Amino acid sequence: MSEYWDRFWRERRSRRRFLGAATGAAAGAAGLALVGCGDDDDDDGGATPTAGGATATSAPAATPTPSDPYANAKRGGILKVDSTGDPPSIDPYGNLSFLTKGFAAYVYSRLFRYNTGIGVKQADLRPVGDLAQSAEASPDGLTWTVKLKPNLKFHNVAPVNGRAITTEDITFSWGKMTAETSANRSQVAFVDRMETPDASTVVFKLKEPNAAFLDVFADANLFWVMPKEAAGGSGGFDPTKVAIGSGPWVLQSYTPSVGFKFAKNPNWHFSGFPLMDGVEIAIIPEYANRLAQFQAGNTDISGLNAEDLVNVKNALPKVQLYGEVSQLLSFFYMDSNPDSPWNKDPRVRQAISMSTDRAALLDLAYNVKKLKDAGLAVSERWNNLIPAGLERFWLDPLSSAQGETSKYFKYDPAEAKKLLAAAGYPDGFSTVYQYTANRYGSAFNAVAEANIQYLNAIGIKTTTDVQDYSSKYITQTFTGNFTGIAFGYETPFPEAGSYPIRFFTDNPLNHSKVKDPELEQLAKQQQRELDPAKRKEIFFEIQRKNAAKMWYIPQNMGAGTGWTGYQEWVKNIGVQTVPGSYGAPTEELPYFWLDKA
Repeated sequence: MSEYWDRFWRERRSRRRFLGAATGAAAGAAGLALVGCGDDDDDDGGATPTAGGATATSAPAATPTPSDPYANAKRGGILKVDSTGDPPSIDPYGNLSFLTKGFAAYVYSRLFRYNTGIGVKQADLRPVGDLAQSAEASPDGLTWTVKLKPNLKFHNVAPVNGRAITTEDITFSWGKMTAETSANRSQVAFVDRMETPDASTVVFKLKEPNAAFLDVFADANLFWVMPKEAAGGSGGFDPTKVAIGSGPWVLQSYTPSVGFKFAKNPNWHFSGFPLMDGVEIAIIPEYANRLAQFQAGNTDISGLNAEDLVNVKNALPKVQLYGEVSQLLSFFYMDSNPDSPWNKDPRVRQAISMSTDRAALLDLAYNVKKLKDAGLAVSERWNNLIPAGLERFWLDPLSSAQGETSKYFKYDPAEAKKLLAAAGYPDGFSTVYQYTANRYGSAFNAVAEANIQYLNAIGIKTTTDVQDYSSKYITQTFTGNFTGIAFGYETPFPEAGSYPIRFFTDNPLNHSKVKDPELEQLAKQQQRELDPAKRKEIFFEIQRKNAAKMWYIPQNMGAGTGWTGYQEWVKNIGVQTVPGSYGAPTEELPYFWLDKA
């Protein structure tokens, strides 16, 4: 049904609705052969100049043929990758962990996904059907009718045994998505109800029009389709122990602290894919060990610290290095206790923001100066409440458009001390500072530790709580159950609207329990605004107003150019999905192939 989606987006574009993500850029200097150092594109979908003057282009791919762009691809082989740890659960509705969401993309399907493939630039990424064959909105935008593809099947694994997917499974999964126990339910609160008039039709009735309907349902954080047997009981299974979906990969085994093994799904509804026979994920918590395994050729893909690029290239002259600005926001967030200093006076939050040297921390995490000196195109943008990688709706916090509130992003410890004194804390105060150090990598850890010195320097005396990711951080702190100041990542959303909805509406993941009527209204207003220019200005206003009060304090982890290493035999790495999203096992890996001698 590619013709349907081509027609659909031609019609949508005629109404000036552009959906996209990042443009890849090729850059090379100082002997480093790189692909894909890119960032989010603007509305016209053209090539974007990147830092250092390189022009954005697609990464190299296999030479296509008119009839079959994959005619030269080699089939077979097992892709070997690594992971930083075990997910708290393999049930995507059971927790919020990025490790769980990444796992889910191997096994489960969504109604929509992104249209990755040979020749698709990241600037042209848009939602298309995964299980959905078509999607039609009513003229008033309040009803979306989704038709499922024919002959959809679950994995041929007991007790589901490859049966056909029906709207009963959609209904079951929607129940899990919207249950009171689902922390993400606020992201789909714009839906009034879902109806299934027959076995292949799903109808969503909205409370008001939503500019990002398709993006929300293509988001790999949210709506995964499970078989109704995942309810458990007689004839069912426990989704915390067993994973059965309809995605490109079938789970063969999971050994905690060791890894996962997947085999390709021969009945995947994208015929002819995956190209590889399977994927193996090795769980390797320590970065140094992951790097060693990659350099030894024991893994095919691995994330690399910027400071290691030259050494890796020297050790592996034919390595492929991919640089990308993720749509990833790091931030300080504070507890909601009304007696806490930051909840008594916004000048405390402004002081915390001004206490940190964002430029220095960006360089610490991403080796910006050295890579620039080597001639590489690296990002120096700073995160706002919308991450720097989501450039289409991002407001540069150092720009004139940010206005007076730009000063709160600048490093000024002297002014920060004055603000604390004016707020009634001339001698500062004591608090707990918390983060997790066993999942996000060594660069994150270094920045998290540096933040302690910055806070201490303005009189905020910290007791540090370094938390286990699975048992405490993601299950308690991230959900707002903590005391003090926390530092962490926000969930990377493919569409900007999800950020203010999470931060400023009444939901379990409003981490600081912020109640700001003006920002809540703006968060809802951006959803229903269908004019792209007006919607962009709403996002700008949200970022300005958050900066004025610093309810959430943006930091620069996630804003720099992140790097991934691919062994020379991994082919077609130009197929890339939304930067930082969790959909890669569905949207990238099925189209890779291995070409070992």
